[in-house]
Amino acid sequence: MAMIYTVTLNPALDRTIEVDQIRCDVANRIIEEHWYPGGKGVDVSRVLTTLGAETLAFGFIGGFRGDQLEAGMITAGIGCDFIRIAGETRSNLVIHEQLIDKQVLLNSRGPEVEPSAMMALLRKIRNLRNPGLLTIGGSLPPNLKPSIYRTIIEIVQERGGRALFDADGAALKAGIEGKPFAIKPNLHELSELVNRPLNSFEEIFAAAQEPLEAGVKVVLASLGPDGILLVSKDLALHAIPPKVEVKNTIGAGDSAVAGFVYAIAGGKDLQEALVSAVAAGTATTMRSGTALGRKEDIMALIPQVQVKKIPLPDRCPGQNNPAKRT
Repeated sequence: MAMIYTVTLNPALDRTIEVDQIRCDVANRIIEEHWYPGGKGVDVSRVLTTLGAETLAFGFIGGFRGDQLEAGMITAGIGCDFIRIAGETRSNLVIHEQLIDKQVLLNSRGPEVEPSAMMALLRKIRNLRNPGLLTIGGSLPPNLKPSIYRTIIEIVQERGGRALFDADGAALKAGIEGKPFAIKPNLHELSELVNRPLNSFEEIFAAAQEPLEAGVKVVLASLGPDGILLVSKDLALHAIPPKVEVKNTIGAGDSAVAGFVYAIAGGKDLQEALVSAVAAGTATTMRSGTALGRKEDIMALIPQVQVKKIPLPDRCPGQNNPAKRT
């Protein structure tokens, strides 16, 4: 299996703490706490390593938290090639209240990235001998514009690689202009992309076809507990996960990306890759905090994923397409 690259422009050191409940004006005792390297691409690399794939994570780290993040990845056997910046790597906090089984996620903004560091990252990507498969996405450092995603995707695609892109809002629209191989919006992100509400499966299906006209080859629309809708020029599939006890949804989308690219890198077709994506995402929902799915859970779930083929219309709807490049 070829190397799979990931890019995380704004990685984080995620801290998950367990409490019985949050009470104001008293000392809340922590029952348990964990630290994990975080950020979309970092999460993808973590799951890929769990699955036994070779991966290399690119991104920016700085300060003590950056050291902790990198050390966590190296200790876990995850390949990484980070660029040092002056600012401190951000830290995100997940608080899980056990009595009500709810969690609060507090995300930091993150440090700025110096232009010299950004250029160093672009050189690393340009110099890859075989970019193969590369995933990119997540939040941006405060001083970077969404167009940087388009730039990176274009570099990868021009080098003969395939980029899978996962972001939201203006970043998603900008990245699509680079014509990535695949995108993975959730329902909210897809609705924002097409500038209309999506209240039925038919509306979601129609919306998922629109980015194809902008040059995207595969759209993976995440439907939460209802699985993932895959749409390409010649194929439309809906993969539905088995019922499981959901302990957490953080990182499920990143795990799905990992499952998808893992299967593609292994020579699987789109249907097999879709099943792998749903199994990986579902496995992560079975774990608390920012822990990600385990290989044994992913493999056990694969046979339980149901796939339905959906007839494609004669042509994709393209009127008033906000995703289409002009």
